[in-house]
Amino acid sequence: MAGAGDDDFIFDEASGEWVSSGALKQPSGSAQEIQVRDSVGNILADGDSVTLVKDLKVKGAGQTLKRGTVIRSIKLTGDEQEIDCRYEGIKGLVLRAEFVRKS
Repeated sequence: MAGAGDDDFIFDEASGEWVSSGALKQPSGSAQEIQVRDSVGNILADGDSVTLVKDLKVKGAGQTLKRGTVIRSIKLTGDEQEIDCRYEGIKGLVLRAEFVRKS
């Protein structure tokens, strides 16, 4: 005898709880995608090219990246203010989004 409130339950491994199948299908608000914005408000995405808007001293590399330098193929890190990028001679370069502008 099934009532109107009966529902199948599924074990959610992420939370470690039993949840109704109807609740599992609904998108949760905590899984929102982070939007990374550059210095003028443009939304950045993986693979974009950016231009530096300020001279930046690179710690540990002993060099300064000059304003106007183009960085190609950026990668988002999951933090709304940091982007991972490559530049010749510098390994593991992470820049703050406030210092770049989308090209």
